[in-house]
Amino acid sequence: MKRFSVLIAFCLCFISIKAQDKSAFVKTIFVSKGDTLPVRILYPENFDHTKKYPLMLFLHGRGESGNDNEKQLIHGSKMFLDPAFRAKYPAVVVFPQCSDDSYWANVKITTDEKGKRNFEFLKGGKPTQAMRLLRSYLKELEDLSYLDHNRFYVGGLSMGGMGTYELLRRERNTFAAAFAICGGSNVSNVKKYANKLPLWLFHGLKDDVVKPDFTINIANELKRLGADYKLNLYPNANHNSWDAAFAEPELLPWIFSKSKN
Repeated sequence: MKRFSVLIAFCLCFISIKAQDKSAFVKTIFVSKGDTLPVRILYPENFDHTKKYPLMLFLHGRGESGNDNEKQLIHGSKMFLDPAFRAKYPAVVVFPQCSDDSYWANVKITTDEKGKRNFEFLKGGKPTQAMRLLRSYLKELEDLSYLDHNRFYVGGLSMGGMGTYELLRRERNTFAAAFAICGGSNVSNVKKYANKLPLWLFHGLKDDVVKPDFTINIANELKRLGADYKLNLYPNANHNSWDAAFAEPELLPWIFSKSKN
């Protein structure tokens, strides 16, 4: 009996590992004007191209940049691979990868004598190469008949949180909801999307990489503009506040409940 129980436990563990296998994210490469954007796509189980599915676009942080089409799955992919999520929220989940020599957002980064980075978010300017590619790819996604255009979502962490705000100001009518974790933006741009969609903001108050003031200032501006938003500040979290954000039981139910309708 004991041996049988151990066998069952092993099988359940194997099934769980298999269900969260990152290879379930299909590899593809988007090409535009000679530039490439590596992309991983998770399709719903029992995918049916005659049905309509929401799109979840996830933007990674700086540490996951590159062109290997692997590192962008380090943070966040497990959440979408969870069998309970896949059963309850059939969706097309997309993880693009920013190159090492570009950035999701328009931001000037300097480093002081102690090695600490400082971020100056620009109000305008042309999109970065990575953002240009992302927007071109987004246009291609909008042409897919199996995607529900009323349920496009975007979220990201760190540089990806910055990219989320950047994408919202440039594509303010595209998304039904968004979340940004430990990101930042020029507060002057908030008015461009404040009343277009609901947002959920996250930041750790001990963050010594991207100051929490960036998120707090954005939240204050959203409040001033009467926007629909939520704010979670974690007193004991440093830059990896995505761990706490991903653990929020209402995050995915919240975002997948939203529609432009």
